[in-house]
Amino acid sequence: MGYPVGDLRDRLAFLGRSAVAAGLVVGSGGNLSARVSGADEIWITGAGTWLDRLHPSAFARVRVSDGAVLDKWDETANGDGAAHTAPSPSSEIGLHLATYRARPDANVVVHLHPQTVLLLDALDEPVRLVTTDHVAYVRQVVRTPFAVPGTERVGALAAEAVRDGANCVVLANHGICVLAGSVELAHKRVFCLEEAARLTYSALALGRGAELRSCPPDFDPAHGKYSLEA
Repeated sequence: MGYPVGDLRDRLAFLGRSAVAAGLVVGSGGNLSARVSGADEIWITGAGTWLDRLHPSAFARVRVSDGAVLDKWDETANGDGAAHTAPSPSSEIGLHLATYRARPDANVVVHLHPQTVLLLDALDEPVRLVTTDHVAYVRQVVRTPFAVPGTERVGALAAEAVRDGANCVVLANHGICVLAGSVELAHKRVFCLEEAARLTYSALALGRGAELRSCPPDFDPAHGKYSLEA
C-alpha cells in the first residue's frame, strides 16, 4: 500500500494521525501545512485542532506572500454544499509563512514536539545520524535559540536557519520544524529525526555516546534506494 494520494489535506491528516500515534505530539500541539508546488497559498491546520482528528474542514487556506486568510467560508466542509465557517489558522502561522518565504522550494512544513529530540537539545547533545536513512532523509540538524511560541521571532529564527538548505530545525525548548517537497518526504524526515534522537539517547544512557559511530561520510543517498525530491 502506497502513501495516500489526492487532496493535500487528506495527506496531512494521515501524517497527523501517524505523528500522534507515534507520540511525536500530544493533544492539539503541533501544526501542519502544505501547498501545491510553486503556489502562493497553503493549507494549514486550524487553531486548536488535534492532529489525529483532522479532516478537510479543519484547515485554513492562507496566502504566503501577504498572510491573508483566503476562505472565511468553506463549502466543502461536510460535503453538503452549504457554507460553513472556516477555522482560523494555527497560532504558529508565522512560523510556516516565514519558512515558505525563505525556502520557495519547500511545499510542506511540519511543526511537532518530539520528546527525544527536545530532551537531547535541552542537554546540549547533538542528534547523531547513525543510519543511511538518517543521512538520506534528515541530512543535517540545526537549532534556533528559544523564542516564545506563536511570536514573530519563532518564524524569523527558523527562516534564517533553513535559508541555506537545512530541512530539520530544533526550536529550543519548543519543538521541531521540518521542511520537504512532499507530505510523504516530510513524514519520513520527521520520523527519521526522532529515530536518530532515540538511538543517540540510548547510546548516552549506556555511557557510550562518545563511541557511537556515525554513518560513513562517503555514503551518497543519490546512489541508493532513496527518493529525495526536496
